Amino acid sequence: MTNLDDILLKVTRPGRYNGGEWNSIVKDWGSTPIKIALSYPDIYEIGMSNIALPILYDLFNHQPDVLAERVFAPWADMEAAMRARGIPLFSLESRRPLKDFDIIGFSLGYELTYTNVLNMLDLAQVPVLAAERNENHPLVIAGGSTVLNPEPMADFIDLFVIGDGEEAVLELLDSYREWQKAGGASKSDFLQKAATIPGIYVPGLYHAEYQADGCLKSLAPTVPEAKPRIQRRLVAKLPPPVTSQVVPYIEVVHDRGAIEIQRGCTRGCRFCQAGIIYRPVRERPQEEVLKAAGEIIAHCGYDVLSLVSLSTSDYAGIEELVASLATQFPNLALSLPSLRISRFSVSLMGKLPDRSRTGLTFAPEAGSERLRRVINKNTPEDELLKTAAIAFERGWTGLKLYFMLGLPTETDEDVAEIVRLVQKIHALGKQVSGKVPHLRVSAATFVPKPHTPFQWVAQEDEEQLNRKHEILKQGLRRLGAKLSWQEPKASLLEAVISRGDRRLGRTIHRAWEMGAKFDAWNEHFKYENWQCAFADSGLDPAFYAHRQRTFDELLPWAHIDPGVSTAFLKKELHAAMGGKETPDCRYDDCYSCGLQRRHPACRQKSLARS
Repeated sequence: MTNLDDILLKVTRPGRYNGGEWNSIVKDWGSTPIKIALSYPDIYEIGMSNIALPILYDLFNHQPDVLAERVFAPWADMEAAMRARGIPLFSLESRRPLKDFDIIGFSLGYELTYTNVLNMLDLAQVPVLAAERNENHPLVIAGGSTVLNPEPMADFIDLFVIGDGEEAVLELLDSYREWQKAGGASKSDFLQKAATIPGIYVPGLYHAEYQADGCLKSLAPTVPEAKPRIQRRLVAKLPPPVTSQVVPYIEVVHDRGAIEIQRGCTRGCRFCQAGIIYRPVRERPQEEVLKAAGEIIAHCGYDVLSLVSLSTSDYAGIEELVASLATQFPNLALSLPSLRISRFSVSLMGKLPDRSRTGLTFAPEAGSERLRRVINKNTPEDELLKTAAIAFERGWTGLKLYFMLGLPTETDEDVAEIVRLVQKIHALGKQVSGKVPHLRVSAATFVPKPHTPFQWVAQEDEEQLNRKHEILKQGLRRLGAKLSWQEPKASLLEAVISRGDRRLGRTIHRAWEMGAKFDAWNEHFKYENWQCAFADSGLDPAFYAHRQRTFDELLPWAHIDPGVSTAFLKKELHAAMGGKETPDCRYDDCYSCGLQRRHPACRQKSLARS
């Protein structure tokens, strides 16, 4: 590409833009009919650590008539250089402009990357608004966890894939092939046909109306092909793992091989969206994990392997799996993310080879047992302290502890309980090891998310959150514990977008016009741009974030069916307000969450209960 090599000599980390990595796939452009750009709206180091991207890359490139190439958001210096020289955004594999592809597919997992989507389209010289794109422009699609409320991005995306994509995207490809062979006369014809595929949502085929108070009145299909409710796609069995993963030349966030050993979690934490939208639990057989590990080592050369799951210690036979991996691959270090707080987890970590032993991270989420019952993460304090004591006894000198501030029903006393719990862990560390333990405390801000029991509750405002941060700062200062927390304004914006309706498209567009991008990065986040954007679009962020919703209100995401019923979510909210725990249905009764309609194992358990 003209001038590109000159630019790469002058920007930070040029390896982000080179391509040519080991296991990357380059197909013949001229002889491959369908061309897809897989786009991640953040920098290379983050996008290459995303587990969904290699799945789609492998899936598409296994189709003989499809080529899939990757593209990530260029950092500010690279973008400036490209705009100055008129270079459109390009793919890594062939360095072709994105505007030459048939389909641009975005993976959306975090609301604060949305302005990057607009910026990438603009840099690609593709109209940002779907209504301004014509037959000559690529089809722009999106999937990922945040599209379970697709409405804030409805103005920019032609169609959304809701839920597990492995089967849905192949059905979408079949439809695209038929449309392409028929001459591809009208994109609107294709979109209407695509809307008949389960799990495909075409926002342009729906019309929204609002009440005088600003609440959604209706969101109705405008053509017969569009369904009133879109069911989340669900694969009953995990597809084979990708074992020829693209190996970056530069260090990325998760610089290791990865195997998804389990999808879904039924622990039922009431603040956790992933625990709802990835249900039910589907485990990968151990023999498949062992085979994949060997292939990843052979094909990629990794000496670190991550066993990926929302709750890795809940995988059946995890001890046996770890022992087998250590025996078969003695030079392989293992990473076990997402361990629950238990003596079993510490014991499991202790059985890892020495080179695998990293710092321990636990997430109590709340300081008091009362509040842990509210959020359905009721680990008793005794268990927390015993777990910490065993960790110190076995040689760990540092712990990272995750908490949340602003949880429903939280009081200042609950925040003070965080300080007291950390103090007890600190004292235990000194007593057991004879050394001052290194404790790091992270305090995230609670964000009410769609399709969770807390989707109706209000987020606390900045004044309340700052007061609670101060309680933590003052209490932890004398312990020497390192405290980090999220910028309240960023959490406010996340809450606004995650619970927003399609009117927010105006705000997102205006914020981008004013320079908003990389909003997830502290050095780039400028809330004043968003304040002006809200004012210009006539919307109040407090309406979306700080307002308690009623059960009667039509929620902007009500047309998306995640499989878990609204009745179950309401029941869980009532249980939360009463401080009642709901045990994990993997080890207890079926609670009729709604998935018994969709998944054979859930249906079987529900029938056994009745």
